[in-house]
Order: sequence, then C-alpha cells, then structure tokens
Amino acid sequence: MKRVLIVDDDPDIREIAVTGFEISGGWEIREAASGLEALELARLDPPDVILLDVMMPETDGPTTVLLLQADERTRHVPVIFLSAKVHLAERPPGICGFITKPFDPLTLPDTVAEIVELRAAEAGARNVSIPPA
Repeated sequence: MKRVLIVDDDPDIREIAVTGFEISGGWEIREAASGLEALELARLDPPDVILLDVMMPETDGPTTVLLLQADERTRHVPVIFLSAKVHLAERPPGICGFITKPFDPLTLPDTVAEIVELRAAEAGARNVSIPPA
C-alpha cells in the first residue's frame, strides 16, 4: 500500500484530499497541519510521497522542503507542492511536481502517482550509464 502525507494548514483542504485518496483506495493516508508536524511524521515513518501546501504560517512549504532535504531519513521522499499560488517556470530543488488548488479530489491520487512515476523515470534516466563502444 502506498503512503501519502497530506500537509495543509486548512482542514477543509486536507479533508477534500483525504476523501479523494480514500475513494481511490490503495493508499495509507496521514495528515499534518504544519510543516513542523509534517517533518516530525516523515522522520518517524517516511511516506512514499508528501503533498505540501506552499503558504502556511510559521514553517512554509519551501522551508519544510529544505528541512526534509537536510535530513537523511526524508531526503529521498518525493514532495509535490499543493497550492493556488505557485506559478514557477521550473521546479525548485526537492520538488517533483505541482498540483494547483482547486483540485479534483477524484483524480488527485492518479495525478500524484503520475508525478511520482515521472520523477522516478527522470531519476533513472540520469543514472543510466552508456557503456563505451
């Protein structure tokens, strides 16, 4: 079973996202209301992917990503920004994708899976060595 950590300071957004994953099935779902809570949960039991709000009080999404990347237990976990405010030309380091709010909770699990699979494929392509002829 795949594990997702949904991080957003808005309980309604978390509830909508959780509902989408519950309907989809096949996911173990954890929630955090802040970046620091997410960091604690991820360190204890790293999830397969983290959906992370960008704009949160105290510890925002980008700061949370830096903290995740600095920890050997969590640096490998794919992070997807979940926000209405993100319009960047390229992904910042540590981010494997973006999902904009509002999102469709029924397609959210498939979108997350596609982003993570694309990241894995990109990482695999960078690690492939071509033997000399």
